[in-house]
Amino acid sequence: MTSSSSATSTLALVPGKTGHQLTFPGTGAKVETDPTPGAAPLFARDSALTRAGDGYYTWLDHIWSAAGCSAPVRLHGQVLTVDPHTGQLLSTLPTSTLPDGVIYKACGNRRATVCPSCAETYRRDAYQLVRSGLVGGKGVDESVSTHPAVFATFTAPTFGPVHTRHVRTHTCADANRCTCRPQPCHARRTIETCPHGVPQACFARHEPADERIGQPLCLDCYDHDHHVVWNNQAGELWRRTKQAAERHLNQLARRRGLPKVRIAHGKAAEYQRRGAVHFHVLLRLDGFDPDDPTAVIPPPDGLTVEDLTDAVKHAATTIAYTTPGHDERPGGWPIAWGDQLDIRPLTLRGDNPVTDAMVAAYLAKYATKGTEVTGHASRRLDKATIDQHADRNGTHTQRLIAACWDLGHPDHPGFDGLRRWAHMLGFGGHFFTKARRYSTTFAALRAARVRYRRAQDTSHEYAADAFDRQADLDDETTLVIGDLSYAGSGWKTTGDALLANTAADQARQRRAIGREELAHQLATEDTELVAA
Repeated sequence: MTSSSSATSTLALVPGKTGHQLTFPGTGAKVETDPTPGAAPLFARDSALTRAGDGYYTWLDHIWSAAGCSAPVRLHGQVLTVDPHTGQLLSTLPTSTLPDGVIYKACGNRRATVCPSCAETYRRDAYQLVRSGLVGGKGVDESVSTHPAVFATFTAPTFGPVHTRHVRTHTCADANRCTCRPQPCHARRTIETCPHGVPQACFARHEPADERIGQPLCLDCYDHDHHVVWNNQAGELWRRTKQAAERHLNQLARRRGLPKVRIAHGKAAEYQRRGAVHFHVLLRLDGFDPDDPTAVIPPPDGLTVEDLTDAVKHAATTIAYTTPGHDERPGGWPIAWGDQLDIRPLTLRGDNPVTDAMVAAYLAKYATKGTEVTGHASRRLDKATIDQHADRNGTHTQRLIAACWDLGHPDHPGFDGLRRWAHMLGFGGHFFTKARRYSTTFAALRAARVRYRRAQDTSHEYAADAFDRQADLDDETTLVIGDLSYAGSGWKTTGDALLANTAADQARQRRAIGREELAHQLATEDTELVAA
């Protein structure tokens, strides 16, 4: 993302690469033609000046939907307009008549390290999706705000001692920029050594940026195989845990003579520094209508947030299973949650340490992250690229990737997913998921954005209830069909990237300032009402 005060392009200097060495498919981002022999090199400034003086505003309107994207997809072909009732072809628009001869589409990548602009759109959508399941809106009835809800964090078990930074009591305002004095990493009265001769103690008080955090005290003692298998099984473990929590609540409801209930959830996965996945989960207790299973209704009055907390705690501490056998471990690996379980009740009031807005922002933040915290970031690995990242005798992350590749050999059915997700250290689940009935969907949020933009383009009034109206998308008088094919990824020149990203950044800053002004105005009005 390029700020308006910076002249740095989002494009990588090497075609098809970013600063994090994530390979884009197809044509690289920088596609400027080489200068003629003896001519001066073509710089981003020169191509930006050329673009700014040649139909700049027409071009900007054309690429606006992808402005800010680090590597937009370029499509070429033709766009057909058809009468949906008669099938008559009304018009044809070849992309060759458009600026640059292509249509630009934002990549839509959710990872902030790949495309900050698209990831920010995804994060904002995730925030609205999570919060609407707590307070209503976006097509969700506001009665959900009365349902008991908790915010739980499920962690992985230990696979061997690692360097940690533990602060008993935080006094800082922002834990992400913590300056509190931590406890010694692994203080011991007597220092013992492992079978490999490595001392199993560390008296350092690690700073947040210390690269040793998350690294095993002894790489050879650490169980990398169990680690990646647990990552791969984390999704199944969560499924069984939720089922067990619902089963516990319904048993309690039957004993109290109450009707059936169910749990709706929103969940975000996060990598710890050691490379293990843990889950941040919002769980909401709902009633169940047998006549309309899709309806979201309040739970019976006889069940409280304390009952929901007990059910989640019971499920997290009792659910465990063993994987099928493997040549490396015939008895299979045990799969269970770690000892660090945190469950907190939620409220819509500010007098509780955990509010709906905090949880929504927390989950949305992790929805745009990946394995970057471990120091590794790559696309899917194959036989040609695995040797660049895997090494059984290498670093901690290299050993995890090697474990995925070795254990996921095709000769071991049931574990083949480990190779497919070796670049994710074995974890193959989505980073943000939710129950179907929890709230709205990403598709509905994108559709609302389309309707808003169409209203802007056609100068039609955008009604406040447009989110709930599908007619303007479903009842089209004409049908637009895109006969398009892939032409490449990235902006045509570094100058184009500079101009597009700068314009998009300025628009974001204007929106941010507008939101701040509205928030200030609302706060001022509330203060005046209280004073009156």
